[in-house]
Amino acid sequence: PQEVVHHSSMSKLSPAPAFQLLCLGYGAIAKALVHALPRAEWAVTGTTRNAGTAALMQASGVAALDLSAAIEVSVLAGVSHLLLSIPPDDHGDLAFQAGAAALLRAAPKLQWVGYLSTTGVYGDLRGRWAFEWTPTEPLSTEGKRRALAERQWLDSGLPVHVFRLPGLYGPGRSAFDRLRAGDARRIVKPGQVFSRAHEDDVAAALLASIQRPNPGRIYNICDDEPAPPQDVTAYAAHLLGMAPPPEIALKDANLSPMAQRFYAESKRVANARAKSELGWRPLYPTYREGLAAILAGERAS
Repeated sequence: PQEVVHHSSMSKLSPAPAFQLLCLGYGAIAKALVHALPRAEWAVTGTTRNAGTAALMQASGVAALDLSAAIEVSVLAGVSHLLLSIPPDDHGDLAFQAGAAALLRAAPKLQWVGYLSTTGVYGDLRGRWAFEWTPTEPLSTEGKRRALAERQWLDSGLPVHVFRLPGLYGPGRSAFDRLRAGDARRIVKPGQVFSRAHEDDVAAALLASIQRPNPGRIYNICDDEPAPPQDVTAYAAHLLGMAPPPEIALKDANLSPMAQRFYAESKRVANARAKSELGWRPLYPTYREGLAAILAGERAS
């Protein structure tokens, strides 16, 4: 990738912002959160290694840094809010390994840290409900890495909040895109269900937590209706006026090892804590409302 433009300080975005958000990792959830913020009050920086992404970020008023530049005293000292979403490795979170926690303990303005984890830390519950107090028994490498990263940040002494996220979808990354590309499959494993969340609902939960911080808390963020994945694909096809792909039994699907790990886990994820403590409600309580809104947005544009 081309070199990313570096900024020595986030303060260049605004002469006197009330809050400064640093997003270590600038993916779909970070973008959705930034879109939800009252931007007049916020200066925002995100990390990326891609020059094209950096240009888009800067065009939208978000300063772009690479990770090493972001984890500097001059940047972290001004941070009031930190969002962590970079995938961890076998040693845990990359920013934590680079010493960010130690530097942040000296940051005078830091109020809130959000760590984006995964409901994969629960492992396979055979369709049972996963609550925030359910023991974590991850099966996948990704789940094990996230569980380690969660513990690193929760034990850091910082105002950390962990958000365990299920399958995410939104404009440009939903069942519609797979159907249009001809890649959608309806693989059936009897009894298999999973939860999901629209990226805008995750952003709304993060904003609610920023407004009602409770350091050390863990939240499941998901919609209200766990469902079999083949049902989501069928409904998306219905909305597009397409015939759904035929159902395929799991044993006949010839899946990659990564896809096999996905079907090895079945759980229903409970979101009651986020509702009761944050006053949050999903705008899209099921995949049906979420998919309909995505399609309406596509047609309107």
